[in-house]
Amino acid sequence: GSISAHQYALNKKFKIEGGLSANRDNWTPTDNRIFERATNLNPTVPVRDRFGEYTSISGTNTENPVELNNNRFADNSRHRILGYGKIEIEPITGLKAVANGSYEFNSLQTRLYLPTYAVMEGRGEQGRGQRFNDDSRTYQLETYITYDTEFNKQHKLNVMGGYSYTNLMYEGFGATRRGFDTDEFLYNNLAAGGDYRKGDVYSYKGEATLVSFFGRINYSYLGKYMATATLRDDGSSRFGANHKWGLFPSASVAWRISDESFMASTSSWLNNLKLRLGYGITGNQDGIGEYKSLSLLGTTGSAYYDAITGTWKSPYAPIQNPNPDLKWESTEQFNLGVDFSIINRISGSIELYSKNTKDLLWVYPVPQPPNLFGTKLANVGTLRNRGIELNLNANILKSKDFSWDTNLTVSYNDQEVTKISNKDYESSGFQAGGLHGLRGLSGIYTQIIKEGYPVGAFFGPKCIGLDEDGKYILNIDDKGEPINEYLGSAQAKVNLGLAMTFSYKNFDLNISGYGMFGQKVLNATTMSLYDPTRLPAQNVPDKFVTSGITSPATYSDYWVESGDFFRLQSMTLGYTLPATKNLGLKKIRVYVTAENLFILTGYTGVDPEVNANLALNQSNGQVTTSPGIDMHNYYPRPRTFSFGLNVSF
Repeated sequence: GSISAHQYALNKKFKIEGGLSANRDNWTPTDNRIFERATNLNPTVPVRDRFGEYTSISGTNTENPVELNNNRFADNSRHRILGYGKIEIEPITGLKAVANGSYEFNSLQTRLYLPTYAVMEGRGEQGRGQRFNDDSRTYQLETYITYDTEFNKQHKLNVMGGYSYTNLMYEGFGATRRGFDTDEFLYNNLAAGGDYRKGDVYSYKGEATLVSFFGRINYSYLGKYMATATLRDDGSSRFGANHKWGLFPSASVAWRISDESFMASTSSWLNNLKLRLGYGITGNQDGIGEYKSLSLLGTTGSAYYDAITGTWKSPYAPIQNPNPDLKWESTEQFNLGVDFSIINRISGSIELYSKNTKDLLWVYPVPQPPNLFGTKLANVGTLRNRGIELNLNANILKSKDFSWDTNLTVSYNDQEVTKISNKDYESSGFQAGGLHGLRGLSGIYTQIIKEGYPVGAFFGPKCIGLDEDGKYILNIDDKGEPINEYLGSAQAKVNLGLAMTFSYKNFDLNISGYGMFGQKVLNATTMSLYDPTRLPAQNVPDKFVTSGITSPATYSDYWVESGDFFRLQSMTLGYTLPATKNLGLKKIRVYVTAENLFILTGYTGVDPEVNANLALNQSNGQVTTSPGIDMHNYYPRPRTFSFGLNVSF
């Protein structure tokens, strides 16, 4: 629920506003291992045997998925409280001072108990109970002053300057116990578990502060010539002592060409034509976490015996090297755009852009000594994005009873990692896209972040085909070793969005969909299933029987497929009943909505839109971005239908 209020004073020159909202969410999380087990298990095996017990099948990753899902007690909850206050004052016309403050608190609790009769973990550990709590709070303050003025009816000027402060604090703890004599306590009495191990109890805390000074100037002459300049000075506690602050300027100009006198002859059909040119630098501090610039100690190695105290202790040693030069990632962007409107029926924009991101943060190996630890987080990488975006709105048909409006967005982007090494930190590429967990494929990486290629680039051997014995024929070098080649990127080249609205008398129809084209998807799920060693204990697809494959799962471009698709995301059909004023009703509308009606794709897996996260994050020593890999980690999107009623009084 939420509540808010505001109050004016001084002839509306002063305004104070405040609000409070709170909510609680409860949910039962799913053990994602059931997806792989459901795929592996022979579909002819019944859920329960003739004694009424869950059927148990021997083998690797063939546990009964229904038992795995049902024989667990998992309850999560989240509490959120948000309070805010705002003060506005306008001492003279055009001059306004604003102060915003907010406080947000989030509390997450997870609870899990695997009973002594649960096949996985429960039986082997005689029950396992877990509790985890994470609390976070955020303070935010933003103050700014704006001044608007106009002179000679030709010049308009807007000036803004301000300051913001954000402080984030988070803390949490967790505990695990095993060895329960009874399952009655569930996760509510962890002390009843007699088996506890190192690492079963842990806690943590972190804090970060972001401070910003910012300013902006907007200027317009005759409404035809416009210019904007901004400047930000951002300081973050996350960076090193030498570079906590980053200065980020930007500027843009615009020219409304259609208002010029020499365009008078086009006024009958060209309603608007504006040219825009912009340049700016933005900073990024996301993805590195706190205390990454400092030297950290942690427990490492085996415990040692302290003869003085007569106890075993854990040794502490460096687990992170300091880097006082750790600094902001920054993106320099140029953009050229044209806005247009034709015959009051067609409008849109075309924009060309070039983005160059530098000082990307990655973890590099460093020598010991002089370093106390073997890796260091450093700003080295650069990344380039170039592309074009088109946005088009069209009123295709319009009559007394019928109308048809369409919105189309199309974007093309070309990405390239342009640098990952310098004189101090060297790397030939960062491995990503691990297949750990798939039988016979642990230790296999399918992607490399490498100069000259986009993020999410698949590398591996190409498969020429199958030999007469059903074994893979891989492209090999003179030494007989498979050649590691570029197999395409998980990143889409083209993104498409389409929305259409129709109306006919009292009926209305809204349709929206989107598509992605040019990307590749590694169908690791099917790759792991097309394995003769799975038989007879594990399930295989029908098509495997006729595929001719006789070799265990082998990674190659044989399993890298086109991920092109177009999804009809939503369709809503509505009907508005005539007004019934005698009942005090202004309007009644009934509608039916369908979500995820269909997807057009040649991809042979469940869904090509899988794990599309392309964020670069290597702060913990490994590249965590592995987009475009379908590996027993995707639950089919549901197709849903809903009915609704809108009533206006």
